[in-house]
Amino acid sequence: MATSKEKSKTVDSTIALNKRARHEYYIEDRYEAGVALQGWEVKSLREGRISLAESYAMLKDGELFLFGASIPPLISASTHVIADDRRTRKLLLHRKEIDELLGAVERKGYTLIPTAMYWKHNKVKLEIGVARGKQEHDKRSTEKERDWNREKQRVMRVR
Repeated sequence: MATSKEKSKTVDSTIALNKRARHEYYIEDRYEAGVALQGWEVKSLREGRISLAESYAMLKDGELFLFGASIPPLISASTHVIADDRRTRKLLLHRKEIDELLGAVERKGYTLIPTAMYWKHNKVKLEIGVARGKQEHDKRSTEKERDWNREKQRVMRVR
């Protein structure tokens, strides 16, 4: 029999996924970053109110920031605060990781795209993908390959 602690660990801790990122980019590498949030933002995230679709990460003055992520405020949670749902949020990484990202972005021309946001030990974490953009024909070939793999699975199931 599972205890209450074990049950709480099995709960899905994903807050939001950026499915569009996997369609638009080749994701080469992934990093986990903490996010500096205000109290009303954490309450909104607990309700699952976030949009990562048009967001991106950018290095500025040796620090990493999240731009374009929308966290709409809860009416009950932010009565005393003037809430800006698209404010720039600081991402928390080790200096070594920031330097690696800086090299990838400046020298190799990669883009930093948020792919997922989730809870980890009661802290909000953001998964950042070091990505390269896809062209239109690349997107079509990826879709054809996915359909072909699905069809192969169907055929194998029948046998």
